Amino acid sequence: MSFAIIETGGKQYKVSASKILEIEKLNAKVGETIKFKNVLLLNDNTNTEIGNPNIDGATVEAKLLDNVKDRTILVFHKRRRKHSRKKNGHRQRHAKIQITKILAKGGKIISEAKLTEKKKNNKS
Repeated sequence: MSFAIIETGGKQYKVSASKILEIEKLNAKVGETIKFKNVLLLNDNTNTEIGNPNIDGATVEAKLLDNVKDRTILVFHKRRRKHSRKKNGHRQRHAKIQITKILAKGGKIISEAKLTEKKKNNKS
C-alpha cells in the first residue's frame, strides 16, 4: 500500500489515496482541487523516498469536500475573591478533504483514488 507524509497547517499527516481527513482551514471553495507541495516522505510498494526536508517535484492532490466547524470549547477565566469572571466559547474551523492523487518526481502517479460513478437506471 502506497502512502505519503505531508505537512500542512503546522501538522504532519500520513495520507493514502481516497483517504478522507480533517486539516486546518484552507482558503478554497468546496469542490476545488488542492495541491500539497510539502511532501516529506513517499512510499510505494517497492521504494521509500525521504525528503531533506521536502521531496522536490512531489505533490499530493486532494479535493475539498467541506469546510466545517469543530465542537464548542468553553474558555472560562475567574479571579478568586475579586468578583471577576469571563466566559467565552471557541469553535475551530477545519477543512474536510479527500486525497485523489499522490505524484512523485516528474509527475509519475504513485497512487490514485478510484472514483465510482453512480449509474442511473433507465426504465423505459
